Amino acid sequence: MAIPIFRPPGWRAAPSLGLLLGLVLGLGPARAASNEQLIWLLAHRACQGCKLQDADLVHADLRDAQLQRAQLQRANLGRARLDGANLSGADLSFSSLLGASLRGANLRGTRLEGTDLRDADLSGAQLDTNALARSHWKGAVGVGAELSSYAALHNAGVEAALEGRLPEAENYFNQALLKQPDAAITWLARGITRLEQAKRQEGVQDFTFAASLYERQGAPETASELRREVEQLNRGEKKPKGGNGVGGTLLQGAAGLLQVLAPLAAKALIPLPF
Repeated sequence: MAIPIFRPPGWRAAPSLGLLLGLVLGLGPARAASNEQLIWLLAHRACQGCKLQDADLVHADLRDAQLQRAQLQRANLGRARLDGANLSGADLSFSSLLGASLRGANLRGTRLEGTDLRDADLSGAQLDTNALARSHWKGAVGVGAELSSYAALHNAGVEAALEGRLPEAENYFNQALLKQPDAAITWLARGITRLEQAKRQEGVQDFTFAASLYERQGAPETASELRREVEQLNRGEKKPKGGNGVGGTLLQGAAGLLQVLAPLAAKALIPLPF
């Protein structure tokens, strides 16, 4: 059955009561119409193509809502229930979906530029490949490697490493390397997290492979420095765990992690607008 396109009540005749009330309150025609569409959405859970920029929909129950092509830029949908909702083609740029439930939602073609999806539940949601590359999804449930870009996965690993969540960081670097297996910096980053977890053999292997990549990619000095680190680790001159476990000029514990990885953490990230 075809889903009807949104038509405000009385659209063929006189302006609706909601629109008239908005005009009386001095909201202006555009703002009054937006408020009327918001009321319609909450009542009917269907508002295709609606203009709902900056709308306040915190904790809204929009399960199975039909919101195709809706304009929801900067809207606040924090903790909203959008399970099964159809948001295909919608614009959610810089909107907040913090802690929202989007289980099984259709997000195909949805614009998610700078969207806050932290702690959201995206289990079973339909998303385009790399859909979350320029959004914020820390703590989100149901996010697979195919949904994010190499840079976003690497940066998530950097953030986790700097916060001391080393197993989580290692997992992010694993996923990033599946996307871009010749990324020397990610092999180095994973090697650091492994050494800090006392995984000497695995860390040394990552450092060795990173050195070969750096040399191949025109950075022989970095390659030589990494090989010196490997030699010292193999001779037992450095411990694989602890504040200065992989120290030296290149790496000095937490400070070294920050120095080596922080510049990458800044790439492909968008400041939160709220």
